[in-house]
Parts: sequence; structure tokens; C-alpha cells
Amino acid sequence: MGGRNGAEDRVPDATLLLETLPTPIVLVGQQDHILFVNSEAESFFARSRSLLRQEKLSDLLPADHPLFLLLHQVRQTGNTVTEHGVVISSPRFHYDGVTVQGAAVAECPGQVLLLIQNASSTKVLDRQLAFRSAARSVSGMAAILAHEVKNPLSGIRGAAQLLESSVAENDKELAVLIRDEADRIRALVDRMEMFSENPEGRRPVNIHRVLEHVRALAENGVAKGIPIVEQYDPSLPPVWGNRDELIQVLLNLIKNAAEAILDTGQPGQITLITAYRQGLRLAVPGSDRRRHLPLLVTVRDTGPGIAEAIRPHLFEPFLTTKTSGSGLGLALAGKIINDHGGVIEVESRPGCTEVSLHLPVVRDEASGMS
Repeated sequence: MGGRNGAEDRVPDATLLLETLPTPIVLVGQQDHILFVNSEAESFFARSRSLLRQEKLSDLLPADHPLFLLLHQVRQTGNTVTEHGVVISSPRFHYDGVTVQGAAVAECPGQVLLLIQNASSTKVLDRQLAFRSAARSVSGMAAILAHEVKNPLSGIRGAAQLLESSVAENDKELAVLIRDEADRIRALVDRMEMFSENPEGRRPVNIHRVLEHVRALAENGVAKGIPIVEQYDPSLPPVWGNRDELIQVLLNLIKNAAEAILDTGQPGQITLITAYRQGLRLAVPGSDRRRHLPLLVTVRDTGPGIAEAIRPHLFEPFLTTKTSGSGLGLALAGKIINDHGGVIEVESRPGCTEVSLHLPVVRDEASGMS
């Protein structure tokens, strides 16, 4: 047998191995100082490692957080301890249903290595499948409505106009009612046709230019009088998308955020956030490629939050809690982002709702590779 290749068999440094893990890793010292984090932990806590290493875990979490009990148990027993269903939250991040494993570092008494498994990514993929299913259902419905409803509707409207000019004065009101209702139904069908399976061409789009345009529209319209705060990463590459469709989605999300704040009757604010996040990849149907979705756009509001019972059905067509709503806004947003190859993620709790768009960037589209 031939000899082994030394380069192939060389074992990398342990720190490099931790860096390659797609899971947040945190090494905590005896006094709960943060000694080491990998790149996934930087993304998880929305802080750079240089900042995290200047902090204690108590700077990130409240004193009664279950992680401190986990650390105590690991130090007392020396065993690996696992905590499921943990909520890790701060003004900068929020995660539900997190699993944390703590293991003692034998050579360094008091130190604990924390491995954080975030179920949010799995939830994102589950939601994405649900959005695709809803989009396909609405697309089929749109085709049927366009074909079966619009033609007879034109006849009904024409007949109503003829009646309006020939009936007695007392009956004209009924003829006008028929005409107006025909127009209302046609407008609804026109909105449904936007779900057609003919997505517009994509090209490089500067997402910050889109957000500037949407903010100007919102401040003079749907969100007038509500402060809009920007938290942008200025170094983002262009998104691969359709400018007009992205404007439509973001304007609708800001409109929803503004209405949620107004419903509280209290002052509030909307925050627009952009960031570059590694880690989220989706399989491309019909191929062995994976689509990388590193560009993150988030619309955050300080409204009352979304009721737990409604959250699983947010992107279903015709679901609305508004008396004058059609229930098509979020369904259409889900369809448009799905056409872009992206994902929508919704996180909500009392006092804060975040709707995040995970989108591909130009270089990934151009290469067709992850």
C-alpha cells in the first residue's frame, strides 16, 4: 500500500474546526466572561467577536436566564447538559425554541463550551414550503378568475350602464350599485392576476436605493407621521431582483407596520434594517445546486405583535384582520419573494414584529453556485 499524503492527513487546529461549524459556538470562562466565539455566533448575537470578547454572558442575557443554571450544572457535575426550548432575546435579536448544549472543558476548570442549535432556520424552510403552496394555489385561482369572471363581468357592467340611462329616477341608484360592484369585483380580479406564473426579468438592484424610494413614499403616505429609522450595512452587494416588485413588497410591509402601530394608539417607530448573513441556503428544485441567500432586509415595528393563532396562516390568500382588507397583500409578497428565489421570515412578540426578506445577490446568480 502507498504511503499516506501528509497534507491530507494533517489535523487542523481545533479553533479552525470550530470556525467551520455551521452552529454558534461560545466558550465561557469561570466568571462567565466570553472567551471565544466562532463566526456563526457573531451572526447569532449580531455582534462582532471583538465586542463579544469584551463582555460577560450577563451583558447579553438577564440574570434569571436558564443558561446560567445550565452553566452551574455543568461546572458542578462535569457532565454535558442540554436545555431545550430556550428563548434568547435582546433588542438586537430574538430566537425561540433554541437548544443549548453545555460541556465542561476538562483542561480548564470552570470553562464551559456552549453549542447553540437554532431551530429558526428549520422554521424558515417550513414556512417557505407553505408560501410556495399558497402561491401555487392563488396562481391557479387567478387564471380561473381571469378567464371565467372578467368576460361576463363586462357584460353585467354594460347592462347596468344601459339600465342607468333608461330606468326611472328611483331605480337609477340600483343600476349604479350594480355598476360599482362590477368595478369592485374586476379590481379584485386584476389584483389576483398579479399572481400569474410569469415573473418579470431580474437584474442587479441596489436594495438601498429601493429602500430610499419606499421610505419617501411611506413618509408621505401610508406611514405619515411615524418615525422611520434606518440601520443599513452600506457594503451590501446588489440583490438579483425586480425593482418594481421589491418596492411593492416593501411598501406593503411598511404599510402593515404603520397600521399595527396606529392600532395601538401609542407612539411607535418603524426600523428598516439591511445586513449580510452567511448560513441560509436552499436547494434549487430539479438540480443538485443550493441557493445562497445572504442578503437580509428587515422591516421592524413596535406594534402590538401578531396573534399566535394567526401567525401560521399569515401568507394564506384572503386572510385579513382588517375590516377593509382583501387579504392579498402578504400572499402577494410571499409569491414575489418566492419568484426571486428568496424566503420571508416573520418573528413577532408583544411590542415587536419583524418581517425579514432573505434574498440572493448578483454574484451567486451569475455563477449559479452556492
